[in-house]
Amino acid sequence: MTVFNSPYFDGHELVAFKHDARSGLRAIVAVHNSNLGPAMGGCRMYPYVNDDCALDDVLRLSKSMTYKSALAGLPLGGGKAVIIGDPSKNKSRDLLLAMGGFIEDLGGRYITAEDSGTTVADLKIIAESSSYVSGVLDGGRHGGDPSPYTAEGIFHGIKAALKFKHGSADLTGVRVAIQGAGAVGRHLISLLILEGARVFAADINTRNCELARLAGANIIACDEVLGFAADVLAPCAMGAVINADTVETIQAGIVAGAANNQLANTAQGERLRQRDILYAPDFMINAGGIIDVYYQRAEGSSASTSAHIATIAASLTEVFGRSVARGVSTAAVAEGMAEERFLLGKHAKVA
Repeated sequence: MTVFNSPYFDGHELVAFKHDARSGLRAIVAVHNSNLGPAMGGCRMYPYVNDDCALDDVLRLSKSMTYKSALAGLPLGGGKAVIIGDPSKNKSRDLLLAMGGFIEDLGGRYITAEDSGTTVADLKIIAESSSYVSGVLDGGRHGGDPSPYTAEGIFHGIKAALKFKHGSADLTGVRVAIQGAGAVGRHLISLLILEGARVFAADINTRNCELARLAGANIIACDEVLGFAADVLAPCAMGAVINADTVETIQAGIVAGAANNQLANTAQGERLRQRDILYAPDFMINAGGIIDVYYQRAEGSSASTSAHIATIAASLTEVFGRSVARGVSTAAVAEGMAEERFLLGKHAKVA
């Protein structure tokens, strides 16, 4: 496959490849759009089946970051990096330093941050060889880790969805099924339980399950979570979990989670609407992390970060309302709003 043949190529401004034989680094950086500002997005490390899968992922995720930043009202474009490899086996200091050099050579067109398979500690190593790194702020509430802020945004989004669908944001007794109890899922579980929700969590990692249980969640099997009889389904693992088959098994009346690219394609967004399932577009509800890393780089306060994240609820409510009024999916509405913003940003720059 070439870049141009990928179904996820969308006129990306930059797609760069790096192979460093000495460290074993094999990486791709994609910048989708920078009309509103420099592209920012996480650095993911994952053992992709092949290079084509890695390319598809970085193209899809970088586009999602453009939409996410635009809807969050940030002066940022969308970018993403992927490192091909198993983070538990192939990660090394030399590899991370080489990744930093790769990012530095791009001259600021892409700013990186933490993502699946990378940690704040990893990003600090990358920052030794690149100045274009965010999410490594020492002394902050979470030591630079954006995951708690992502969970904070999901929490606000779930409450907004409950209020829109049922007239009340009260979480007491609300059943929430969480797919993925990792960095974001763990924090989300705690927030939900504190407000009286009944949480049911599934994860392929036994350690994550144990931590979720200690936090008060009920553990369920991975193969039953998508179809679990819950009020809210929160996908917080990998993307494309809602496909032509699984969309028919969902029993929850609301889908609101942290995973990127939850829908396998746009048809699932429309099918959720037809089934009267309220979908909180992932690139809106999970913007807490990118908001946090933006404020870290801009040296903003924790209070300003949380205040900005709280606006996710109002933005989602606007999308929900437009979806009902127009009879189209929430995903389609959100995408249209984002495109208006970053296309207007381009014209504003020219003017």
